[in-house]
Amino acid sequence: MAGVLWSLLGVLAGAFIAVQAPINAQLARGLGLPVAAAAFSFLSGAVILGVISLLMTRAQQVSIDWQAPALWLFAAGGFLGAAYVTSAVILTPKLGAAALMAFLVTGQLIAGMLIDRVGFLGVAVREISMGRIVGALLLLAGALMIRVY
Repeated sequence: MAGVLWSLLGVLAGAFIAVQAPINAQLARGLGLPVAAAAFSFLSGAVILGVISLLMTRAQQVSIDWQAPALWLFAAGGFLGAAYVTSAVILTPKLGAAALMAFLVTGQLIAGMLIDRVGFLGVAVREISMGRIVGALLLLAGALMIRVY
C-alpha cells in the first residue's frame, strides 16, 4: 500500500511540474524576461520552503545535527533547478506543454537510468536491462509523436 502512495505522490509531483511550466511562461511574458520569471519562481519557492522548515523545526523541536557536505552540493541543485525552470519557461511557448513534458520525462528517465547504473551519490545501483532500454526508447518515440503529430 505504501508503494502505491509513493507512486501516486510521484505522479502528483510530475503534474505540478506540468502546471508550473505554463505558469512561469505566462509570468515571463508579463515580465518580458524568462530569467526573471525563473528567479521569481525560485525566490517564492525558497521563501515558502524556509517558512515550512522553520515551522517543522519548531514543531518537532529538532536539533539540526548535520555533517558538513561538500560545498558544491549547496549550489548544484539550485543551478540545475534554475536551468530546468528557465528552459521550461523558454520552451513551453515553443513546444507546447505536452511535448515539453514528454521530452523532460524522457531526459529524466535516461539520466535516472545512468544515475542508477553508476550509483551516483549513493543511489542504489541498478543495472540497465533490456526492458529499461526498450521503455526509454518507447518514451522517446512517444515524445516525438506528441511533438510531431
